Amino acid sequence: MRKKIRAIQYGVGPIGAALVRLMREKQAIEIIGAIDTDPAKAGRDLGEVAGAADTPWGIPVSATTDLLNEGADIVVHSTSSLLPGVADQLLACLAAESCVVSTCEELAYPYRKYPQLAAQLDAEAKSWGVALVGTGVNPGFVMDKLVLTLSAGVQRIDSVRVLRIVDAAERRLPLQKKVGAGLSAAEFRERVAAGEIKHHGLPESVAMVSDGLDLGVDAIDEAIEPMIAAADVRTEFLEVPAGQVAGVHQIARGTAHGHEKIYMELQMFVGAKLPGDTIELRGAPNLTLTIPGGTHGDLATIAIVVNSIPAILAAPAGLRTSADLPMCFFPPAAKP
Repeated sequence: MRKKIRAIQYGVGPIGAALVRLMREKQAIEIIGAIDTDPAKAGRDLGEVAGAADTPWGIPVSATTDLLNEGADIVVHSTSSLLPGVADQLLACLAAESCVVSTCEELAYPYRKYPQLAAQLDAEAKSWGVALVGTGVNPGFVMDKLVLTLSAGVQRIDSVRVLRIVDAAERRLPLQKKVGAGLSAAEFRERVAAGEIKHHGLPESVAMVSDGLDLGVDAIDEAIEPMIAAADVRTEFLEVPAGQVAGVHQIARGTAHGHEKIYMELQMFVGAKLPGDTIELRGAPNLTLTIPGGTHGDLATIAIVVNSIPAILAAPAGLRTSADLPMCFFPPAAKP
């Protein structure tokens, strides 16, 4: 019998906690440790930190990366959205000869924004014989992987449109704050200018779709505006008076020689009445896919990351993307 997949969780915030709870359900996975620099978590039992019902797990949270030397097959990484800030973390995981699945949005398709860093990560992974991928619900699935999958049913593609509407009221507090819920329009724009408010990943999805469908996009632009609450909105965590910001409205466009080839629109705000995901492929034939209610951001992200573990372990060494991986459900009783 083959050994279980030895896994380390790097980052035990709300997403990391949910990741270890789901990994714990997989018989093929053995969680051997977790890393988090938060002094309030270091040294505590991972099950307790993760809010699991069956505590204790007997797995302490480590404040240092020395744990990487324990020979994990996979490191599940969830610390930040910005690739330059986590590059050293990823390189340390690769040097430990572990494959990596990360929720870092900018890692989903870094070739255009960070070509040198992408090349460095690719070369380092290949030198150690392991693979890494950045994935999640968006980027990583709804606005890119699912688009590419749907394209198998068409003979010609002229353009792509994707609309994702998310009710942020159903999401965790950090997400509601991240989209600016409760701010004034002026405060929202100040924080956008400071880089504090933004859903990361739309340009990465545009680039992945363009390259995957050979649409020749040579320019990607992005606009971020506030969604203003038309009426008072109350969530589990905060209140948004009418006239204040309810969330973000982002649009990314990919053009080729000045002609729009890809249009991606994200509305993520508290109180959205008609959440859903819609993909339109225009060509021969035209195809439209709509997911009423949308794809739940947190639950789907956790699922996609854990379901990607077998695929990244089997992938050729190097930097990979969701487009490269045959992703599907990882059954709880699956053998390693």
